[in-house]
Amino acid sequence: MAHMKRTAREHARPAMACIAASCLVITGCSTLPRDASPQVIRTFDPSREDQPAVGPQPGQEPDLLLRDFFSASAVPAGDYQAPRQFLTQKAASQWTPQGPIIVVDSIDITTPPGERVQTDERSYQVRGSVIGTLQTGGSYVPERASYESTIEMQRENGEWRISDLPAGVVIERNELRNQYQPNSLYFMDKTGQALVSDRRWIYGGQDQLDTELITLLMQGPSEDLKPAASTAASEGAAFAGIEDGTYQFTGMSKMSEKDRLHFGAQLTWTLASAGIPAPYRVSVDGAPLAEGLEELQPDDFADLNPREPNDTIQPLFALHEGNLLKVGSDKAEPLPDGLGTGGDIQSADISSDGNVAAVRRAPKDKYQLSIGEIGGEQAKAMTAETISRPSFELSGQAAWVVVDGEKVVRVVRSSTTGEAAETRVDTSALDEAGIDGDISVLRLSPTSSRVAMLVDGNIYIGVVERRSSGELRIVNVREVAPEIGGAALTLDWQADGSLAIGTNTSETPVWRVEEDGSSASALASGNITAPVVTLAASASALYVTDQHAMLQLHKDADSSFWREVPGMQGVRSAPIVAH
Repeated sequence: MAHMKRTAREHARPAMACIAASCLVITGCSTLPRDASPQVIRTFDPSREDQPAVGPQPGQEPDLLLRDFFSASAVPAGDYQAPRQFLTQKAASQWTPQGPIIVVDSIDITTPPGERVQTDERSYQVRGSVIGTLQTGGSYVPERASYESTIEMQRENGEWRISDLPAGVVIERNELRNQYQPNSLYFMDKTGQALVSDRRWIYGGQDQLDTELITLLMQGPSEDLKPAASTAASEGAAFAGIEDGTYQFTGMSKMSEKDRLHFGAQLTWTLASAGIPAPYRVSVDGAPLAEGLEELQPDDFADLNPREPNDTIQPLFALHEGNLLKVGSDKAEPLPDGLGTGGDIQSADISSDGNVAAVRRAPKDKYQLSIGEIGGEQAKAMTAETISRPSFELSGQAAWVVVDGEKVVRVVRSSTTGEAAETRVDTSALDEAGIDGDISVLRLSPTSSRVAMLVDGNIYIGVVERRSSGELRIVNVREVAPEIGGAALTLDWQADGSLAIGTNTSETPVWRVEEDGSSASALASGNITAPVVTLAASASALYVTDQHAMLQLHKDADSSFWREVPGMQGVRSAPIVAH
């Protein structure tokens, strides 16, 4: 029997209806968690997957054999041939590794209290702290619960074997990293303007990565991402395998040229991001994807590059003593029209096309939002007790803010009237997940498909659903990086889809959190003096404001020490990177 218990602060975390070891699935000889084999013609034989030499050792003690079983459970090859070797013949034939793979931080194995140790039979209690689950298709979903199960063992032919165990698969975090590799699939956002990353974990012991990625691509976005993204491939389209080095697709004859090109971008950037060399020869219903595109290269879809190249120049600004400054190579210049001289700006965001959204101090201890072009007229929007730092959408025309800690509002300046229009964003999913408390920070991802939030120092990531009616909703909210322990003060998205987190902790002032919440790691602290109150990320550097100054660390730097930003030496200010 196996079950999972919720830990403390359960009310503030998205709850899964049920996670039990009895509902875990990985079927057949696939290398990914999935409920059924993909409905495409595959040109490879799954039996060709590497079959690791994993199995029980002769004369092995039962507790050590059980621990090795959990390590072997991370090897799905051959319908879990490796872990089945640790079971009795009867248990091996009956065990069903079905449902999401439960990922625990570590596994604790103990003998139940009062258990009588017998010569040929043993019982063990298995416990662990659940940190996530690996869903069908390899999507990682962060989770916080406790796992418990009882496993029976007996001697068979003189050797200890597992005779009774729950259905499903449980693995440790280290085995996930050892045996699986994260890769990004790319789907079109609902506006058709950008490619959205959908991170998947794929078993590394097979040599058909391109086929595996394309198979998943044809199945569409993960359940979490579906409200924000979709595939450009038409219904009925299928991957028909590889023939003479050409990726074959069928069922796309009725797709428009625009949709074909969007699908080509999805395919190309998915393969390129996985390190599969270009060019890619593609045949769609026996013809090229589009006229003149017999082979696809990333340069063919440069306008949809899902990640900013490291050499991309993104303007850097700074907020100092209520004024916005443009930071140059050796000096900083105030922005025009009161933005750089008024001294009343509390926070701001700037888009790559020169729009600025600023929160200004207003009479009676209130704040007011303005939005407009740098050097142009600023439209005034709402006034409130508190307004969070604005975050621009991908278009650069609309910004999101949190009003009075709870209301998320989208503000756009009308190109015809010049006035600011406000739309309330539906955040009922936060209430349904039991997330109570003020939202202190809200940042839209570079594609505006995801949103990251801080609530009481805890970090949450949600998906932005855009309905045909124009309604906006934040859905599928998950807590990530609980190990930061409520110490987060600020955050921003990085070009690779991860989050940078600033905290009040002197030992680990800056963290990196993966977009799927699968891991959190402390970044080089060097000479940072906590707290880190603001930060901003460009394609090439990370900027933070600590207790003393605005500092930068280039992503290709060998040193762990952060340097003052040229032009801002001795000036403590908040960095703003135009996106």
